[in-house]
Amino acid sequence: MSRLKNLFETRYRAILALLAAVVIASLSLSAIDRIMQKRAIEETGSLARNDAAILAAGLQSELDKFNLVPLVLAEDPQVQQLLAGDSSGRGVMNRRLETLARQSSAAAIYVMDSRGDTLAASNWRLPTSFVGSNYRFRKYFQTALGEGSATQFALGTVSRRPGLYVARRVGPESDPIGIVAVKVEFDALEASWRDVTDGVYVTDRDGVVLIASKDEWRFRAAAPSAMDGRDPEADRQQFGISSLNPLSIRPAARLGNVVAVPLLDTLQPIALDGWVLHLLIDPSPRVEAAIANGRLFLFTVLALIVGLFAGWFYLRRQRKVAESAVLAERTRTLRDQLTQANRLATLGQVSAGVAHEISQPVAAARMFAENGTKLIEAGKTDSARQNFSKIIELTERIGRITGELRRFSRRQVSEPKAMQVDQAIDGALLLLRDRIDSLGVTVSMPEFSETAVTVQAEHVRLEQVLVNLLQNAIDATGRGGRIFIGIMTDEASCSITVSDDGPGIDQAVIGQLFQPFATTKPNGLGLGLVISRDIMRDLGGDLTATSGPGGAHFTMRIARA
Repeated sequence: MSRLKNLFETRYRAILALLAAVVIASLSLSAIDRIMQKRAIEETGSLARNDAAILAAGLQSELDKFNLVPLVLAEDPQVQQLLAGDSSGRGVMNRRLETLARQSSAAAIYVMDSRGDTLAASNWRLPTSFVGSNYRFRKYFQTALGEGSATQFALGTVSRRPGLYVARRVGPESDPIGIVAVKVEFDALEASWRDVTDGVYVTDRDGVVLIASKDEWRFRAAAPSAMDGRDPEADRQQFGISSLNPLSIRPAARLGNVVAVPLLDTLQPIALDGWVLHLLIDPSPRVEAAIANGRLFLFTVLALIVGLFAGWFYLRRQRKVAESAVLAERTRTLRDQLTQANRLATLGQVSAGVAHEISQPVAAARMFAENGTKLIEAGKTDSARQNFSKIIELTERIGRITGELRRFSRRQVSEPKAMQVDQAIDGALLLLRDRIDSLGVTVSMPEFSETAVTVQAEHVRLEQVLVNLLQNAIDATGRGGRIFIGIMTDEASCSITVSDDGPGIDQAVIGQLFQPFATTKPNGLGLGLVISRDIMRDLGGDLTATSGPGGAHFTMRIARA
């Protein structure tokens, strides 16, 4: 029951340890994922700020280039002459503007008088020519007349293409004679953005998208506040729509993220009328890589910890195995010593009887030798020969007794082998013969055919068990008692039972017979039966005890050879 309880407690602790390990691993995995995700987002944000600064610098450089064109043209004498009313140079001016637009990559360069009528334009050859069109309604025209310069991003009324209009006044504020304007389109810039970024757009000071890497984002409100208090008619003239729609960017449809991480919107101001460049970066690939590296690191650490724990457990187990082996060796040595001590104690108990068994044939041999000498002197050689034959028989008996003593007292025993049961029974009875005879105990033996059964055992140890059991039986029966040795066999084993007609064993005591130091004898140590059972189990058998009104019964079971 205790062993089952220990096994249950061991498994319970193992399950708790496994659950704790799973919880710790899960928490560690979640923590490392969060840490690596945060780090990846921070790194992505830092790179995005650098990229946004580069993109903003490129856009600013483009804008600065086109800001110079109207500034230079406003001071050009031919432009001023044209605006002053001299139309003779209009054709030359158209060609000059055409060449300048081609060289600067401007969408259009044109000159308007103070009323807003276009006098010359770089696109004078095209169907979409600005020549003759009036742009007084444009905000950039009105602002440039009053303030000297202006910019406005709007949808072209003729080309229907969006662009930035950069205007410069010609003449003094008090008496302006016209406006020089440049239209800049950003198709090439937007195309380059589409090739290298996840998304870029530029908003004006109100938060309206002007330039974007995706056409559908243009002229949308990037912030809800951008739609408040707007003039529908002004928006229609500038953007071609009366009502702005909010900018909606769906990362899943747009970028196909695997990791659910929001897009990073990195802002970079542009030095043009409150413009702001927005660079959208998808941190998912970097987050995925960081999480994968973090998990790899975590799994490596866990594998290292598991390896160290397994090594520690293996060494601990090997140490326990070594300790168990040492303990088993010490136990075996102690058991052998106890077994040897038991044999020597048994020899001490039977020594007087053995000495008597030897002294009688020695005395008889001496008597036969003295008589034989006298018979030879008398010439009675036949009678002397009979005496010497008796002496030989007596010495053989002495030899059997001393040989059995030497074998029984041996410290080293041999390995189990095939032997007949009667050899151990005869040896045990030989050692106990004097005590049996002196107490008048009767020992009933089975038939020779039953005792001749062959078993797999070791002579000395099997004989030691029989001597212990016969000694106990003699003590139990007392003078004139009866002891019965019975043998029963089956195909696999042989059972040797030593029974007596003594008072039997109390049922309250019989369950403790094979426990160390449990004895019913006043001077007993309680080790004889324990040692006897150990011997039988070591030989592959067992020793059991029963008791009844007719006496005690001890059964030795041993495997047949």
